[in-house]
Amino acid sequence: MRLKRTSTCGELGKKDIRKEVCLAGWIQSSRDHGGIIFIDLRDRYGLTQAVFDPKHDRKTHKEAESLRREDVISVKGKVRARGKGLENPNLKTGEIEVLADELEILSRAETPPLEVEDRVDAGEELRLKYRFLDLRRPKMQNHLLIRHKAAQAAREYLNKNNFLEIETPMLVRATPEGARDYIVPSRVNPGKFYALPQSPQLYKQILMVSGCDRYYQLARCLRDEDLRADRQPEHTQIDLEMSFVAQEDVLEMVEGLYKHMMKSVLGIDIKHKFPRLSHKESMDKYGTDKPDLRFGLELIDVTDIVNSSDFEVFKKAEQVKCINPEKDFSRNELDSYISFCQQNGAKGMAWMKVTDKGLESNIVKFFNNNLQKKILEKTKAKKGSTLMFIADKPKIAAAILDKLRLKLRDDLKLVKGNDFRFCWIVDFPLFEWDEENGKWEASHHIFTAPKKEHIHLLEKEPGNVYADLYDLVLNGIELGSGSIRETNPETQQKVMKVIGIKKEDAIKKFGFLMEAFKYGTPPHGGIGLGFDRIVALMCGYNDIREVIAFPKNKNAECPMDGSPSEVDETQLKELHIKSDLVKKK
Repeated sequence: MRLKRTSTCGELGKKDIRKEVCLAGWIQSSRDHGGIIFIDLRDRYGLTQAVFDPKHDRKTHKEAESLRREDVISVKGKVRARGKGLENPNLKTGEIEVLADELEILSRAETPPLEVEDRVDAGEELRLKYRFLDLRRPKMQNHLLIRHKAAQAAREYLNKNNFLEIETPMLVRATPEGARDYIVPSRVNPGKFYALPQSPQLYKQILMVSGCDRYYQLARCLRDEDLRADRQPEHTQIDLEMSFVAQEDVLEMVEGLYKHMMKSVLGIDIKHKFPRLSHKESMDKYGTDKPDLRFGLELIDVTDIVNSSDFEVFKKAEQVKCINPEKDFSRNELDSYISFCQQNGAKGMAWMKVTDKGLESNIVKFFNNNLQKKILEKTKAKKGSTLMFIADKPKIAAAILDKLRLKLRDDLKLVKGNDFRFCWIVDFPLFEWDEENGKWEASHHIFTAPKKEHIHLLEKEPGNVYADLYDLVLNGIELGSGSIRETNPETQQKVMKVIGIKKEDAIKKFGFLMEAFKYGTPPHGGIGLGFDRIVALMCGYNDIREVIAFPKNKNAECPMDGSPSEVDETQLKELHIKSDLVKKK
């Protein structure tokens, strides 16, 4: 490179007028106005306009005539004011331009298969195939910058609070953690396999036994599971663990972490304490353990009222809940919401409008005046409201009403941008009943501590055992889950017995951790926080692929590098693997 860069394309202003500079970057656009060529030069810092005037320098003007979009060049020249009425107020460098004295063409570019600009979004596969072009766009560069700042802010906060950043292994023993493991064959140990870590869970607990009382890591986690917008085969966690703590200590530390990140990255100062909802309260009010608190529309249980009506559907229902969006919908709109609920598992959706005359709908005739009065009192519904009812088993009704609530949020535009509402969900049941297999399963993992006052219920009433387990939620998105860990061998065995894990199986799967617990274990707890998720939300997205440099598509493939790919038979032989997969013709 003959010309050495002295400035970036995002820093020059009026203060630099008459200064000789050298810029380098990609050509965003080129325009010829009356024989003078204007080029917008772009790097990750911004845009600067360079001017090639034949009256000033005929040689550089001639060279500039051949330039095309995405060519890489360096330009040397003097900064000058654009002139009155020619400024671009939307550009940081919009008051100045660089009059070119010298030009060096560093790399020629073919016509790009997608537009390298923010106003045009190509299709997903094209963006992933040409990710190196997609990432050149200013908004994608900004996503990477926000991710970088968020990581630095997290490290800054945790370092100040005496945490040690410690790396845990990427090749580990396969252990059941709720998803499929990615398996890696061992060449030097024929027939044996490593797993890629779904999380550093067991190792961070080992670190607590090792005396590292405050650990954190921006950990890579790999899970072989079906993909969606907030799920990738590999993602990053802010993983942390603390010794000699109770639940409140972990929650306060994590609150401080997120307040620091929001302030450092977005300039948002969150002063209030994050609200805490029990799992039961969250399910009762919102139908989910991931509530969006940016708007109201809480669910209202009217089962005890409507069970006394003559409406057979409500009389026989295990639970009837309603939602009051405080809007008078047309019949077509109501039919649309009925279809939506049915598509999400409901048998139907009943409704009642509140008018001057009271409640009106095709089912009001089944409710006497006293019941109608009780419904109005319970729902606090006013004239112009439309009550929407779902009748079903509690779990099904909750799931449907949760989706309906979120649809109403979007349809009625109930939230505004740049509104961040964190909350903690606490007091989870330790076990979940698996209807399909007819057995209890751990809600989190088997080393979650039951509440001390519930330990005596483990053998006879496992469904009534609650845990020191907590989730952090932001705007309806779960950011992370954690718990205080159970280290008492006797209690651990009772928990394993409930979910059907025999002691010998537990030793086989978790033996190294259980062995460590024999030699003096401090009480400890922690959390794994979805780093990609918080960065996506900071950038205004739910899709974490927007903030991951090189994500996979919905088939867990990378169109850019062609992974996963076939490997040479020689490699398979070295790994003692024989493929019997029938190739497609």
